Amino acid sequence: MRLGLSEVKRMCPFFNKAASSIDEKVAKDLAPYCPVLSHVERPTMIYNDTKVPAPFKGRESILVNPRTTEDFYESKFAKKIDELHSDGRYRYFANLQRVCGEFPNAWYRPEGSTNPRRVRIFCSNDYLGMGQHPDILKACHDAIETSGAGAGGTRNISGTTKYHVDLETELAELHQKEGSLVFSSCFVANDATLTVMGKLLPGLVMISDQMNHASMIDGIRHSGCEKIIYRHNDLEHLESILKSLPLDQPKLVIFESVYSMSGTISDIRATCELAKRYNALTFIDEVHAVGMYGKSGAGVAERDGVLDMVDIISGTLGKAFGVGGGYIAGSKNFIDCIRSYASGFIFTTAIPPVVAAGALAAVRHLRTSQTERSLQQQRVQQLKTLMTERGLPLMDNPSHIVPILVGDPVKCRELTDALLKNHGIYLQPINYPTVSRGTERVRITPGPLHSESDLRALVDALEFEWKRLGLGFVGRARAVRDVDPVLSRENLREVRVEA
Repeated sequence: MRLGLSEVKRMCPFFNKAASSIDEKVAKDLAPYCPVLSHVERPTMIYNDTKVPAPFKGRESILVNPRTTEDFYESKFAKKIDELHSDGRYRYFANLQRVCGEFPNAWYRPEGSTNPRRVRIFCSNDYLGMGQHPDILKACHDAIETSGAGAGGTRNISGTTKYHVDLETELAELHQKEGSLVFSSCFVANDATLTVMGKLLPGLVMISDQMNHASMIDGIRHSGCEKIIYRHNDLEHLESILKSLPLDQPKLVIFESVYSMSGTISDIRATCELAKRYNALTFIDEVHAVGMYGKSGAGVAERDGVLDMVDIISGTLGKAFGVGGGYIAGSKNFIDCIRSYASGFIFTTAIPPVVAAGALAAVRHLRTSQTERSLQQQRVQQLKTLMTERGLPLMDNPSHIVPILVGDPVKCRELTDALLKNHGIYLQPINYPTVSRGTERVRITPGPLHSESDLRALVDALEFEWKRLGLGFVGRARAVRDVDPVLSRENLREVRVEA
């Protein structure tokens, strides 16, 4: 509530008799002790309206004390943060410094402490440890020596180097497409590409899998296109939607290959066949699959032999490739359109040459090496076997993601805090809005640089803390299915998944 100083003096018998020297700060400080003002709606903003300049006569309410204004807004910000704390959804950032050459070991620096602790990371998206690979480190060092640190501008101004050109050529070849385009991240790649497609294809309808990533949800929303959501991996539902639309209406089916929080994998062949039958384009996010699947590491589409069936592919250079940045791959004309029309590409500084060089080295290495992928898949199977033997509620899936269902946001945080404090194991709690309420989980990503003894130590620690927290077990050698609720067509809603 806003009150002028003159109104305060009129309302309060004590202020009314006080000296005229009382200012708004004094009035505000004493208001809680006044029998009248103490019952006024809080917060109360008091401003001096006794000396209002002529231009503000009749508009005194805008002359709020700056400090009071700051408190007014800060209280609202604080309330929103308090809500996150009370829901158990407040996000803490762990200060982790990976030990080069010894990953997944890292130094953890607790807030307020000057003594780092040695911990072991089990939830990194650097799935294959390529961020530590000697070939990638050498390529980065060479690029720094030849080109310095930054790109120096957008791709149009001065940010295109040989590293960028070679990387885009390599990515196009990897996915067997005519061209590719590199972005600062795959979030930007998805958002910028989908946003501009609404302008490129008037009347476009975007048909999106229920569990699609937040970057695609944002891109669809920003495009202004009509949006229809189909149930996760439900091809019958998808076909019913495609059938209901005119054959000559532009349509885009948007889905992922590997869904990062549940580990489910889509049927790319069947999805693309449906899309072609009903004259729709396909956009697939292979972020959690590139580098991981297929003979050349091109993703699930390559593994399943359907690279030629997918129209547009998006991927990342920051997960299995171990560096940073994102990209799309597609036809020459499509890539040229995105390059020419997408604001998220045009007005963003190019990724630094050192990043492009490291990513190029990683892509080239994983196109020929099977060592990292094979050992990673072996570790995944070993961990899943250990989990089910102990009765831990593993969420069953065919991918490299190992999620364990907790089902409570506060317990999820308590579990990961205890693992870090008592066992030197770093896992991140996955809570709403990344996953649906009631399906909170920890998400484990074993890699080729974890040893068998690392996996056993992890399972031992999980079992101990699971019992201590009173969390439920399942029958021996069983797994739970993905428990994200299957929603009716009328009640479909978006779940914002993060990378």
